[in-house]
Amino acid sequence: MSEQPSNLDRVSRRGLMKGSAAGAAVLPLAARGQDIRPSAMERQDVPVQRIPVTLNINGQARELVIDSRSTLLDVLRHDLELTGSKKGCDHGQCGACTVHVDGDRVLSCLTLAAQVQGRAITTIEGLAGEGLGGEGNLHPMQQAFIDNDAFQCGYCTPGQIMSGVACITEGHAGSEAEIREYMSGNLCRCAAYPNIVAAVKQARAEMEG
Repeated sequence: MSEQPSNLDRVSRRGLMKGSAAGAAVLPLAARGQDIRPSAMERQDVPVQRIPVTLNINGQARELVIDSRSTLLDVLRHDLELTGSKKGCDHGQCGACTVHVDGDRVLSCLTLAAQVQGRAITTIEGLAGEGLGGEGNLHPMQQAFIDNDAFQCGYCTPGQIMSGVACITEGHAGSEAEIREYMSGNLCRCAAYPNIVAAVKQARAEMEG
């Protein structure tokens, strides 16, 4: 005679998976216990300090009243509706939010808006005005990205372009290896890296020619 299945044998795979998932969700919370606290930005008892700022963005002075804790990225996207700069990781690791401040590349998600008052801020929306031939023409880097098919989904492209321009003006585009090194802070999940390198090389010839 065959043995009857035990209660343990009757547990379905689906039931086991559900139980495991529920346990995984509960255990970390139980382990932390009373240490679970909202961040300062989420707490209702932390007063919001709003301050007036004047930001020089793409050649225009923009007067705003903002939360003193606002990042430049959030001000650009939400207060000024300049959505070209993307919020990717929001931790300064992907480069999607790269803008220029006084010509230098800056991660706008890690920069407080109040820190850059009085400085020249350039976003992807204002880059064309700095291109050869004046306002209304694409910047050589923008054209090079088109010519070399250096983007696929396009999400990282604004940050890649801004970083590529800075890579050249900083003098770090002398070779393909150097371009890869100094563009390494900008991630592309579509893996268009060879085309991005080709675009930077093309733009360098036009920008330095």
